[in-house]
Parts: sequence; C-alpha cells; structure tokens
Amino acid sequence: MVNAGAIACSGLIYDAEGKDAFGRILATLSGFAGRKLGVDEAVFASERATGDRNRAIAYLLRNYAVIKGDVDAVLDVYFGQCSVLVTARDIAVMAATLANRGVNPLTGEQIVSPYAVARTLSVMTSSGMYDYAGEWIYRVGMPAKSGVGGGIVAALPAQLGLGTYSPLLDGHGNSVRGLRVCAALSSHFDLHLFNRGGDVRNGIVAEYDIGGVASRRNRQPHEQQILDEHHTDCHVYELTGALTFGSIEYLSRRLVQGQSRSQLVVLDFHRVPTITRAAGRLLAASLAELTTVNTTVILCGIRPQSPVDATIKPLIEPLSKLRKFPVLDEAIEWAEDQIIYRYGGYGRLHDPTTLPEQQLLGAWPPAKSRLEALMTPRTHQAGQRIIGAEEPASSLYFLQSGMVSVKLPNGVRLATLVAGMVFGEMALLEDRRSADVWADTQVQCLELPLAAYAGFREKHPQVGERIIRNLAVLLAKRLILANTKIDVLTSY
Repeated sequence: MVNAGAIACSGLIYDAEGKDAFGRILATLSGFAGRKLGVDEAVFASERATGDRNRAIAYLLRNYAVIKGDVDAVLDVYFGQCSVLVTARDIAVMAATLANRGVNPLTGEQIVSPYAVARTLSVMTSSGMYDYAGEWIYRVGMPAKSGVGGGIVAALPAQLGLGTYSPLLDGHGNSVRGLRVCAALSSHFDLHLFNRGGDVRNGIVAEYDIGGVASRRNRQPHEQQILDEHHTDCHVYELTGALTFGSIEYLSRRLVQGQSRSQLVVLDFHRVPTITRAAGRLLAASLAELTTVNTTVILCGIRPQSPVDATIKPLIEPLSKLRKFPVLDEAIEWAEDQIIYRYGGYGRLHDPTTLPEQQLLGAWPPAKSRLEALMTPRTHQAGQRIIGAEEPASSLYFLQSGMVSVKLPNGVRLATLVAGMVFGEMALLEDRRSADVWADTQVQCLELPLAAYAGFREKHPQVGERIIRNLAVLLAKRLILANTKIDVLTSY
C-alpha cells in the first residue's frame, strides 16, 4: 500500500515470472477491469527518468534481502504498473471485483482467490489511505486505496465497488474531492462497514408443514386422508438470500425445536445465491444431528455447479438419510409418498379403478351402462403425450390405471394424476386445450368424446347436471388449495 511494499511485491513477481512479470501484472489488472488495458509510455519514461527516490528504496530493500537480483529490472516492473491507463469506470469495476470475492461481475471470471481478496481488503482497511487510514475507516468505513494520480478504489464486500477520480491531492496524498464523494455516499447510503444491521430470520422466507401446501400430485381420497392426519410429519423451510453464519444458526435452532414433530424436513435453496463456508459447516452439523434422531432431510433447489452446490456438496456427502431434488414440488411429493407408505396407504397402488370410483362421476348415475358404452378404452405408453396444448378439446379421459402429468408447454408441471381421476375435463368448459398431458407410466383410460356426451346429456339432463356439479367441486378444491398456499407464503 506504500512504495516500499509495492516495490517488494514487484520483486516477488519478477522472481517468479522473470521478463514476463509486467505482462502478468497487466493481464491481471485487465482481468480486474474486464477489458484489455494499456500503458502510458510517456508516464513510464518519466517515472524511469525521475524515480530516484524509488531507486533508493529499492537498493535499501536489496540491502536487507527483501528483493534480489537486478534492481533496475524490478523497478521497470514497478514503473510499468504505475503507468497503466484506466478510467474511473475501470476503477469501479476493479473495486466491484474485490467486493465480489475476486470474481469480475461483468465477465464472471475469477481473477484472484477469495483468500487473497480478504487479506487485500484487510490491508486496505489499515493502510490504504496513507496516514489518513485511521480517520478514513472511522468516517467512511470502507476498505479503500488511493493513488497519487487522484484515484480512489473502495470496496464494500458483497455490496458494491466504488471508483473516483480527481487529481487535486491533500496533504496525505489522497484526492480531495474523492474523499468528499466517498464520505457523502457512505453517509447517504449507510455504507459504513461497522454499521451493519440485519435480521437473521430473513434467511427463511416461509416455514410450514404440508397440511396447507401440497405437491402438484393429486391424491386419491384415502391417500389424502392420511396426509390430512399426519401433515405435521413433514416440515418445509424455504430459504432466501445470501446465507451467512447468523442466518444458518437461526435455522439450526428452528430445526432443533422441530425435531420432535417432524420425521421429514425439506430445505429449499432455489432463492439462495450463495452460502458462506462457515454457514455450510454449521448447516452440515445440524443436518447430521437430525439424522441421529431418524429425521430424513430433503434438499432441493440447489443448481449443479452453483456456488451453493460447491460449498455444501463436500460437507454433506458423508450424511445418511439425505435426499436431493431439483425443485421443491418434487421434494414435497416424495415426502408425501413416504408418509402415505408409512401409514399403509399404497395397498391398492397398482389396482385398476372402476367407473363408480371416478371423482368426476361421483354418485354413479343409474344410466351407467349407456354412458360407459360411449367410452373407448385407450392404452398409452410411458413418455407418450396424450393431449397437446392448443389442440381442439374434443374429449375427456377417465384414468383407470397408471399416472399422468399435466404440464405447460415449457415443461412446468401443473398436476400429476393417478387412477380414479379425470383429465381433459376442462373440455366441458373450453374448446381448446390449455396444457399438455403426458403418460408417466403405462396408462389405461376411457375416452369420452364430447359429441357423444352431448347427446347423452340431452337424454339424461340430471346426470349431466350432476357431472357439472362434481366438476365445480373439483375446481373449488383446487382454488382452495391455491389460496391456502398463497396464505402460507404471504403470512410468514
């Protein structure tokens, strides 16, 4: 942060790189700025011609074996880095790279390690503003470095990088206007490093059991009854923001408090961009504690090769009773399956259903044989699309065995249906399909053409009215479930 230290660093780089030393420095500074930088040759020549003070420092350093070898060669490296041309915007991007743990926010390139950044910012805090450093950190509160050219680079970790340029210097060698600008911004935006606030509870955006927020898989009545009776067996925590030691410590306490009531715990990370290593270690320890009391932990929303994955993965690999899913809905569905299985709800999993068991038909009408005669048996293989979005809605289907998923064209799942349920039923209200329906397994179903059903309804209006009433009940249940989800997510 002062000439002697910079010359000593130039000597270390020259020892490692030789004649390529300055090229290495220029390439690294270009990485910090996010563009290829150049050198002001006139400034370099002037530094070389008038740098007697720096030459004296360099020889004194060599006398104490701080630098070795050719002093002039080391000084050329030092004079070269003093002559690199940058703009005020370049300074700001360099500062932002320091604030972003060494990753240039524009290019995404890791320029230096987080370890190097932490030590650099530490020295900037204590020494970056020359003899004014103590008062600077007291008044402005950001790690910063000034230069005699009139620039100031300031970095507030995980928040912002700031670059200023104004050549007029004060008695300490710092930019007069740069100091004023940094102080004004720090005061206006409350940027002081040691004036931080934050509620660790904000790391949890929602916390609930699966009583009100179910997966998109529709359940048969006896399965739903099991989930209604044992919904507290699964607890869900939706996390958000950059997770730190404090936010994970709060989460850990919540997990410990819920040990007695939850056999399954779901942690959703899809809103989490980063997690510190300290927070990751604490989280892994908390999850390990949960596994000792026979709690199954389910992680979801962690993107492969993301910063969260890189931090957490090596810490949780040794843990047993740990499951991972790409999205929250799949995690909740798996947890529901475990609860239903534990309480004997899958005894008839593969048994085909009969028409009287169909939800849409409800109380099976007396004209059963006539309606059934209008239906055509269909078989679809796993992976086959049964209904396509925007196709004409000309029939509806009664699922007898197997499983289908209703999805938007972009692949987002809206619902999963099993035997005893109907799909394509919106054809009774709309003339075009609004979503795709895919066979997840081999599917047996009965197709009822709307044209045939229209004639049947004219002859049996009471049956038609009952079916429409049942459809209204199904839609009302979906609306109630959606509203419950909204209430849960907005009340926390």
